Amino acid sequence: MTTVRVVSYNIRSLRDDPAAVARVVRALEPDVLCLQEVPRFGLWRLRRRRLARACGLRIAAGRRACGLAVFTAPGVRRVGREFHLLARVPGIHRRALALAVLEVGQGDEARRLIAASTHLDLYDEPRRAHTGELIAHLDRARHRYAAPVVVTGDINEEPGGACWTMLGAGLQDGWTAAPSGEELTFSARDPQRRIDGVFADRGVEVIGCGVPADPAIAADYPLATDHRPVLAELRLPAETPPGGAA
Repeated sequence: MTTVRVVSYNIRSLRDDPAAVARVVRALEPDVLCLQEVPRFGLWRLRRRRLARACGLRIAAGRRACGLAVFTAPGVRRVGREFHLLARVPGIHRRALALAVLEVGQGDEARRLIAASTHLDLYDEPRRAHTGELIAHLDRARHRYAAPVVVTGDINEEPGGACWTMLGAGLQDGWTAAPSGEELTFSARDPQRRIDGVFADRGVEVIGCGVPADPAIAADYPLATDHRPVLAELRLPAETPPGGAA
């Protein structure tokens, strides 16, 4: 079976230390990097390209709106991508879902995976409504591409909340399935809450998921951004069942 390393990371528009962000990402060696709060103003395309190069990755999905992106390692092939704006709510930031349809592995070991990134709202009602929307988009993508889904993001809510529960009804919470490293993701300077997560279809085996605790890497966390990264090591199924999930 094919394994893949997926990292979710809110980089706060690179307002802190972009070099530290790149050092963290390179140390984690992701096959797929799902980002939130990517630069979207003032030379945003150039800043995204520079970040991808500094991380040794390529841009696979994402648009200017809503600050979402999916980057991939050179050995991962993009076979499709989508970007969905979620319903507009007056007075709050627009929210979205960016996803890349990827082929991981070579030859007989090649497997498809839908990797998605989102950033949900601080307010309860819009967050719940948008969670329902993104689940519907993921369901359609799963059937369209016959591939399992991994959705990552800044949920802006802790486990046990309504949105976390909605996601957990059809997907595995990576940390709960196979905790590895540390649990808390926010803030980077004083971790008190787990508001960032990686959720995988039940046909995907979660080998381990959490905030990497290696002191050499963790030293850069408070320099890089206000969130800590979540790394999930996943094993993709040998065959994708109908609908993409087991």
